[in-house]
Amino acid sequence: MGQKVHPYGFRLGSFFDWKAHWFAPKSDYADTLLQDLKLRRLINEQLDRADLVDLIIERSLKKIRFIFYVGRPGVVIGRGGSGIERLKEAIYQSLGVDPKAKNATQINIEVKEVKNPDLSARIVLKRIIAGLKKRIPHRRIINKAMEQVMASGAQGVKIIISGRIGGTEISRTEKYSLGKIPTQTLRANIDYAEEPALTRSGYVGVKVYIYKGEISKK
Repeated sequence: MGQKVHPYGFRLGSFFDWKAHWFAPKSDYADTLLQDLKLRRLINEQLDRADLVDLIIERSLKKIRFIFYVGRPGVVIGRGGSGIERLKEAIYQSLGVDPKAKNATQINIEVKEVKNPDLSARIVLKRIIAGLKKRIPHRRIINKAMEQVMASGAQGVKIIISGRIGGTEISRTEKYSLGKIPTQTLRANIDYAEEPALTRSGYVGVKVYIYKGEISKK
């Protein structure tokens, strides 16, 4: 079996829950899904400095609730809650809704802090991308990242980079790992993130797998 299945999607329904909780009739499903994708893209851009790890969207008839899992909650909240208010304004603008209207959709935002950022694949990925953009040697960045992950209690970590690594003319793929990553074991709790890094030489794809141990089905 090729390791091309997303580790989260592979375990969805069995051990992991959905990241969007809502119901829509067939006629409105596509529009609601597209709206979710636009909101996720907007929030990822707005909270780029906050180390956004996860986003849960819950919808009811006249209410949308956002749950943010971030490494730096202070950046989201802002001074006196100003950051949340600005984010609400951006969301209302994206939805095309006037918040002062009588039947306007209510937006609720809940911010939760990630207790151990070194065990978050998304945060580790962002650190690696930042290092690659600064032209720091990739092996130094990756080795430091893996050491921090293992020191935080992970049972395994794997990092894959591909593209014009180090500005070489010919693209290649390099894999680095410590510990074990049982990608085909359903009960394995594997956090995964991927994103391309735009360097001066071109795009370099980065994938991060972090194995946190086994989970039991309740």
